[in-house]
Amino acid sequence: MKVFITGITGMVGSHLLDLLLEKTSWEIHGLVRWRSPLENISQHIHLINTKKRVFLHYGDINELLSLQEIFRKNDFGCVFHLAAQSYPKTSFTAPNDTYRTNIEGTNNVMSVCKQYCPHAIIHNCSSSEVFGRVPAHLVPITEETPFHPASPYAISKCSADLVGRYYAEAYGMKIYTTRMFTHTGPRRGDVFMESTFAKQIALIERGFLPPVVKTGNLDSVRTIADVRDAVNAYYLLVSTPGIPPGEAFNIGGTHTTTVESILEYLLSLSTVKNIKHEVDPERIRPIDADLQIPDTSKFQSYTCWKPIFSFETTMTDLLNYWRDRISVSGDAFLQR
Repeated sequence: MKVFITGITGMVGSHLLDLLLEKTSWEIHGLVRWRSPLENISQHIHLINTKKRVFLHYGDINELLSLQEIFRKNDFGCVFHLAAQSYPKTSFTAPNDTYRTNIEGTNNVMSVCKQYCPHAIIHNCSSSEVFGRVPAHLVPITEETPFHPASPYAISKCSADLVGRYYAEAYGMKIYTTRMFTHTGPRRGDVFMESTFAKQIALIERGFLPPVVKTGNLDSVRTIADVRDAVNAYYLLVSTPGIPPGEAFNIGGTHTTTVESILEYLLSLSTVKNIKHEVDPERIRPIDADLQIPDTSKFQSYTCWKPIFSFETTMTDLLNYWRDRISVSGDAFLQR
């Protein structure tokens, strides 16, 4: 089977590529923009260069013509739509770009699937951010919890979520939507809270920063999953028979904690023991999603999926990822 992954060079897309190469014999195609860094998939460059199982296509989900050219030449049996403007805080300063990429881009992907591979299995990656500010009496969050988006990013994901449902219901397409809760691990972008904590700690350990970690809101509650568990869930979603088309699923971890506790655990792993932390007003969102605690029983009832990676392993691997990068590149990283 030929599969297509938008966002293949991102954290999730690259880990999904790793998993599919290990678990399947599928031919894997990925969408990359001309400026997309390839470091997350550098371990597979030999396969790309020799055209063995992994094929990259230059294009953009915002450019329908580029998608049409790719899909016209390939009969994809499965499409993982992961590409997005995925940073909530950026969406406050660039809402139009966020709306265009996440709403129009998703519609473009669904449109070309309808035109060229209407029988393909399609994974539409939404987000737990659609639920936004959830009152305590509605926690844990089920698939039926009302949307209450707390950022332009979350608004865009509500729309992308509904775009997928529309194509499934209107055209009988095999579209499945996932609302993944906080997931992290190696290759996590430094614009996300736990990754910027880990990056700052690694820079402090090398002497490139004073021993102070800059933070945003530390009181927010999150349930943490490992990205490697997340991509295994996505693989099970498209490979498990009997899942009704058009369904949406909450997927997430089992370790619920505050952002402050995440920071404290990362600090406990550091070789520097006098690190302080202080709130940076620029890191505070105008409005924040909170109580992001999922009920994943619906997805588990179909797939028997369960998280494998512990919170401690995930955080250790994330910190070591940044240590490795900084040991190679030194202080060439911005403090984000």
